[in-house]
Amino acid sequence: MASNQEQALKVAELLLKTKAVRLQPNKPFTWASGWKSPIYCDNRVTLSFPDVRTHIRQAYAQLILDAYGKPDVIAGVATGGIAQGALVAQELGLPFIYVRAAAKGHGMENLIEGAYEPGQKVVVIEDLISTGGSSLKAVEALRQGGLVVKGLLATFTYGFSQADQGFQEAGCPFETITDYATLIDVAVKTNYINDTDLTTLHEWRVNPSTWNQ
Repeated sequence: MASNQEQALKVAELLLKTKAVRLQPNKPFTWASGWKSPIYCDNRVTLSFPDVRTHIRQAYAQLILDAYGKPDVIAGVATGGIAQGALVAQELGLPFIYVRAAAKGHGMENLIEGAYEPGQKVVVIEDLISTGGSSLKAVEALRQGGLVVKGLLATFTYGFSQADQGFQEAGCPFETITDYATLIDVAVKTNYINDTDLTTLHEWRVNPSTWNQ
C-alpha cells in the first residue's frame, strides 16, 4: 500500500500526464469567477483513461477507509463528483446518491438524487476544491436531508485559505488525494515547467484573485 505522500505524488503525475491539469504561465486561463490563472484543472479528463481512472478510484476508496471508516453511502457533487463518486461507491460496494447544483424544477423537485435514509453516514466526493463554495453547499443539502456527513474527499485542492476556513466553520473535515504544492513539485522534477514558470506560479498562488489583472 502506498503512503499518502507517495499516492499524492503519483496522482499529481497522472493529472499532468493526462492533461487533467494544465499549466500555462505565459498564456493564462480565465476561470468562471473571472480570475486569471496560470493553471486549469478538469479532473473529469482522467475518466477517459481506464488505468488512471482505476488508480484514482482505488486511491479514493483507501483514503475514505483510512480517514473516516466505511460509511453507509457515498454522495457525489454535481457535476464533477458524480462519475467519480459512482466509481468509488462501486469499489466499496456502497449505495450512491448525488447532490444537484440546484433543485430539479419539475417532478419530485429533488436536490438529492437516489435512495437514502435519514441518519445514514455519508462521505462526499468532489473532483476539485477551489474556494469550497459548491462543495459546502452540497454538504449542507445532505445535512438538511438528515444525513450525517463524515467528511468530503476530492482529487485535488489549490489550498486556498478561503476553502480551509469555510470547511472549518462548517465543521466538515476534508481530505484530498493530491494538492497544488505536490503538483508543482512534480512539474519541476519532470521538467514540465522552468524556473520562470515556477516564479509565476508561486506569485499567482499568493494572491490569485488579483493576479495579472
